[in-house]
Amino acid sequence: MASVKSDIEIARAAVKKPIMDVGAKLGIPAEALSPYGHDKAKIGQDFISSLSERRDGKLILVTAINPTRPARARRRPLSVSATGSI
Repeated sequence: MASVKSDIEIARAAVKKPIMDVGAKLGIPAEALSPYGHDKAKIGQDFISSLSERRDGKLILVTAINPTRPARARRRPLSVSATGSI
């Protein structure tokens, strides 16, 4: 039987693409991205506003967990939804 990888093993094995390459593939110009490191960025409001004439797309929510000690302890979400913080 194959062993199941732990969360940290999966995270360390992930190959992240540079955010500028991801943005280019999605049609987001480099000047609309404010990079935070090599693998994440904020998208400028001007670019988002320029898309107002387009049809609504699909919403993708991405969250992360923080490994805790011991490994099987309860995990806490790092991100909080906008509705949860209001």
